Amino acid sequence: MNKIDLILANPTFNEHMERICKAEEDRIYCLHGMEHLLDVARIAYIINLEKELGFSKETIYAMSLLHDIGRNLEYEKGLSHHEIGGVIALDILTQVGFSNEEKELICQAIRSHKELGDKEDNCSLNYLLYRADKLSRNCFSCKAKDSCYWDESKKNKGIIV
Repeated sequence: MNKIDLILANPTFNEHMERICKAEEDRIYCLHGMEHLLDVARIAYIINLEKELGFSKETIYAMSLLHDIGRNLEYEKGLSHHEIGGVIALDILTQVGFSNEEKELICQAIRSHKELGDKEDNCSLNYLLYRADKLSRNCFSCKAKDSCYWDESKKNKGIIV
């Protein structure tokens, strides 16, 4: 997974991750650091295997590592982390050598991971990221669950097996 190591070593990736961690130092709600990113990657990969979706491990890990990369710009400038994250991710994916097709799939999933469209195919990379992102949150044991702004329908109220 050489490209994944290149993402982890990428200066743009690391700058955004540092700014996200700094912005979330006192946050009581879900965080967006490396632990979350790897949880999303692992859950997405498990779903990919269970549903036999056929996405490469490298594509899933790249998508997961980059899906919240614009979060600091949401905090700092009020930009949609989904939209700006797709722009930042495209640059990083280009730098580390992903193909145009891979970049488009990954960036589309990043841009759309907030909400699923009514006609979203549950075999798409978009669905995979959306689902893994939501499943990565342990709402049932969160200390801030009573004041959380997440819609009740999105909260994980138990462990889904």
